[in-house]
Amino acid sequence: MKISNRAVALIFSFILGLGAHSAATPLQAQTQILDDLFAELLVADEAGWEDVEKQIWSEWSKSGSKSMDLLLQRGRAEMEKGNIPDAINHYSALIDHAPEFAEGWNARATAWFVADRYGLSMSDIRQTLILEPRHFGAMAGLGMILERMDRPEDALTIYLEAEKVHPNRPDVKAAIERLSAKVEGVKL
Repeated sequence: MKISNRAVALIFSFILGLGAHSAATPLQAQTQILDDLFAELLVADEAGWEDVEKQIWSEWSKSGSKSMDLLLQRGRAEMEKGNIPDAINHYSALIDHAPEFAEGWNARATAWFVADRYGLSMSDIRQTLILEPRHFGAMAGLGMILERMDRPEDALTIYLEAEKVHPNRPDVKAAIERLSAKVEGVKL
């Protein structure tokens, strides 16, 4: 599923001063698997979407290199311990060695978000979405940042794009409901 041109423009408009980067393609070995999983996700029912989502996250977590996968695991372990600076260091090393690996960027974006460094998080979200435009986790993260920046209309636009890719994600559904009422008002 493709993101609309308006959404892509909106995503990039939030990240000022970063310049344009050429998009890299996802790892070739994962392309068909992910395409199939995303097709499944669109038609998954309430009982099956979580399994499909887990499979997508599993594929996203495979860099194609055991060393890079280890850096991702170490960063995640530091995040679980609440050691955000060390997690960022692991993710930064991962990105330095595998800049085409979208999940490295997304993981660091999450760490920057937890550290309340929204500009840095948005920069990494941008790169994540260049590499994997269907990354519903990155889109949801951007929506959360936009909400915190009191930009409900923009956040709603991003959440609606995330819903096109992952129609069952509860946090996205809740955000759309919450922001729709705020943006459009309550009908009497």
